[in-house]
Amino acid sequence: MNTISRIALILAPLVLVACNKKEPEAAPAAVVVATPAPAATTAAPAAAAPAELTDEQRDLESKKQALAYGTMEDKYLNDPLAQWATTGKASTTYGDREPSEYHLAANATGKMDDKVWTNNSTNVGFDWLELGFAKPVAATEVRAVIHDGDEVEAMNKVELQDTEGKWHTVWEGISEVKKDDRGPRTWFVKTFPKTAYKVKAVKYTIANNVAPGYKNIDAVQLVGE
Repeated sequence: MNTISRIALILAPLVLVACNKKEPEAAPAAVVVATPAPAATTAAPAAAAPAELTDEQRDLESKKQALAYGTMEDKYLNDPLAQWATTGKASTTYGDREPSEYHLAANATGKMDDKVWTNNSTNVGFDWLELGFAKPVAATEVRAVIHDGDEVEAMNKVELQDTEGKWHTVWEGISEVKKDDRGPRTWFVKTFPKTAYKVKAVKYTIANNVAPGYKNIDAVQLVGE
């Protein structure tokens, strides 16, 4: 056997082994997930700050408010269907042991005149003020003139008395009426369906602790025919 034949015999097994070797598998391609770009946000335009009123504009607005208040009050004062109370009595009077004539329930009768009934408690219990009227009527509204409107929120109940002496509650709860800063008085007005009975008296109940302070009522109107 010549040299070339020997070499061939030696290399043959090596060639077979090399042919049986697998090529290394290629690594899988990386999957790239595209991240959506954040949506562009449009900033809302900043609200323009309200322009400050000039002194002249403030003065004009104040006069408009005063005129509106005066118009409202004039309507009440000249209402042909309204009458003022003629008698009054109350649960308490300021200075009960020696009540002052400046705080008696009788001061809440007649037209408003800055003479008031004042109760005797600032923040305890309930008080009531009862007003009688000369002409019983089928009523649709009652109006109380609160001398200092701060305590109007203490109003808790409105009752009407018929000619047989029976009381009817037409409103009870927390007062939604607030102090009227347009004028020197606050009108506490309650409107209701026309009563089937004739009304001869009105009673207001006051929750003293709802609006602490002495309660002052100047006058009361009964509206009806």
